[in-house]
Amino acid sequence: MKTRAIALVLATVGFPALMAPPAIGAPEQYTFDEAHTYPAFELNHLGWSTTRGFFGKAKGKAMLDFAGKAGSLEIAIDAASVQTGDAKRDEHLRGPDFFNVAKFPGIQFRSNKVKFDDNKIVEADGELTLLGVTKPVTLTVEGFKCGPHPIYKREYCGGDAYTTIKRSEFGMNIYAGAIGEDVKLRIQVEAAKGNDWGPQKK
Repeated sequence: MKTRAIALVLATVGFPALMAPPAIGAPEQYTFDEAHTYPAFELNHLGWSTTRGFFGKAKGKAMLDFAGKAGSLEIAIDAASVQTGDAKRDEHLRGPDFFNVAKFPGIQFRSNKVKFDDNKIVEADGELTLLGVTKPVTLTVEGFKCGPHPIYKREYCGGDAYTTIKRSEFGMNIYAGAIGEDVKLRIQVEAAKGNDWGPQKK
């Protein structure tokens, strides 16, 4: 599925000067910082306004080879963690009309094709699984950079990833015409080098 210019998985805030990633000969793991990775969505409501929400729980990792300009990434989202600012609406979203979390508790995106521009990730081709349906999706990545985390004192990378999907293609057909068909997805990510995130373990 083709996507719009939208952007995935890796947003950083407050990093000091940009540090080029080290040249390495094999992929190294980066683990998503769960305190700063919140997949979000937005869609039109009744033609009047934009409804926005996000998922409060998500885990992920990336394997990046900066020297070989290659990599892979995956993110697992807890569908029940959906939040829109209204408890009654959130409960409806968790039910069978929308995310049906009792049957499909997770949403996944996996990519084995990551595109680089110099040392920056700019795109990730992969597959999104939602409501048990898997479709090809391209994430456009903006603002990617790496550098020393000012608090955790270890190497982090981050950026924003965007795409747009059609909800009916994943079987979410409820309220067609009243609720928008196109859903904009945005995933901001911060990720620590290594198999964990947060302060460097001693």
